[in-house]
Amino acid sequence: MLQYDFEESVGYWITITSHFYQDALNQELIPYGITFRQFQVIGWLVYEGPLSQVELADRMMIEPPTLVRILDRMERDQWIKRESDLEDRRRKVVKVCPEAKPVWSQMVACLKQLRKKATQGMSTEDIDTLKSLLMQVQKNLGVNVSEYETA
Repeated sequence: MLQYDFEESVGYWITITSHFYQDALNQELIPYGITFRQFQVIGWLVYEGPLSQVELADRMMIEPPTLVRILDRMERDQWIKRESDLEDRRRKVVKVCPEAKPVWSQMVACLKQLRKKATQGMSTEDIDTLKSLLMQVQKNLGVNVSEYETA
């Protein structure tokens, strides 16, 4: 039988925590008719501004064809719009529509609720240390963390 000490694996703890966090966020969003993937689309567009479909799929860690179905529904609901890039007509740029503002407000409320739940029992210093350690892991893995730091 294959052996591995998962309890000592930093990767295991990061991955499983991310999975549980995403699942908990999805559960918070369900009552509002919002999926985790829809949250990701609007979240990345709010955070970075308009992105091409390929860039957005990359950020969400999904294949571009999978993203198309998500964007179709969101465009139908007038949460986003896709436009041809002025310099490259083959490239589609995704932008948030003003109609998404109430949806974004619901998403932010869910995020704040989940953040409160996830950090229950942690001090401000604990949270700062956790963020610092996770940024160090990203840096060690070759990620330019300054691109993703938030104020």
